[in-house]
Amino acid sequence: MQVLIVEDEAEAAETLSRGLRRHGHQTVDVSTGARALEAYRDADLILLDLELPDIDGLEVCRTIRAACATPIIAFTDRATELDRILGLQAGSDDCMGKPYVFHELMARIDAVMRRVRPQHRAERRKAVSDGPLRIDPATRQVFVADEQVELTRKEFDLLYHLASHPGVVISRQELMVEIWGDTGRHALSSRAGRTIDTHVSTLRTKLGASSWIVTVRGVGFRFGRG
Repeated sequence: MQVLIVEDEAEAAETLSRGLRRHGHQTVDVSTGARALEAYRDADLILLDLELPDIDGLEVCRTIRAACATPIIAFTDRATELDRILGLQAGSDDCMGKPYVFHELMARIDAVMRRVRPQHRAERRKAVSDGPLRIDPATRQVFVADEQVELTRKEFDLLYHLASHPGVVISRQELMVEIWGDTGRHALSSRAGRTIDTHVSTLRTKLGASSWIVTVRGVGFRFGRG
């Protein structure tokens, strides 16, 4: 899972990033609200300090939530009940006071991700097998020639969505809505297009062949063959 850490205190960001990496997560650290608004589209989870040097953290949270459904856990230095309520009202999925205990944060991350990705929903979806490629939605694992391929949450969702509609060309706008939860206005932006292109390129590299995802110029993408 790729985690975006929005924290202006370098030491705190590094400590948090190091802990998350020990648990197998990929991390990206930014120190300002402006940088967060540039980087959030690639994240599976956002850890957002509401005390930022440039933009009010509540406004950053509202902006991200208006554009997509990526889970957000917010942090506030004041840690009062009102501050936590404001964080939740701004669109965060959870809000914690600082300082916090890392193990509690990991438990809250697990709880938030379970709500975002209910297990029973995954179990109802069918596995996809095509030649050497196998996609298991119940475990969210992908194998090519029996070798596991490590994917982020967004990469898995994108691949599974395409693979579960073989032969169907899926538009960029539909992918932004289905995978990123973006509204129609954001789904048509050039930044949204670059987000999809980046994920498709990464998937092709990880799967070992560009032919697994075919670009239909001017329309979108379809699932292909390795």
